[in-house]
Amino acid sequence: MEFNLHNLRMNAVETDENGVIDERTIFEFRQEGRSVHAEYSGGRIERGFLVGVVDGSSFEFRYCQLEAGGVLNGGKSKCELRISEDSKVQIVEHFEWASRPGGGRNVIQEV
Repeated sequence: MEFNLHNLRMNAVETDENGVIDERTIFEFRQEGRSVHAEYSGGRIERGFLVGVVDGSSFEFRYCQLEAGGVLNGGKSKCELRISEDSKVQIVEHFEWASRPGGGRNVIQEV
């Protein structure tokens, strides 16, 4: 299945304890062909950016974010794209920090 994230607004519906996004973090996606980028903010995130590539139902991206208190972090994510039971686009993100130890799993869903 091919996914298009263009103009989607999304937020986290499941978050990992090792992550910093939450339901207040809003992602604004843009997509041109396979190229995807987004800006996000809210909750503990003052401003974040991601850029990546969609390939069918797979999505890989790099992210950088400025967190509350001036903390700068970043990393990479490999994701699965799927449709939820209530017909919304979901990103199942498996992230790995580059700026600190650890990683985890988040689910981001269309609002």
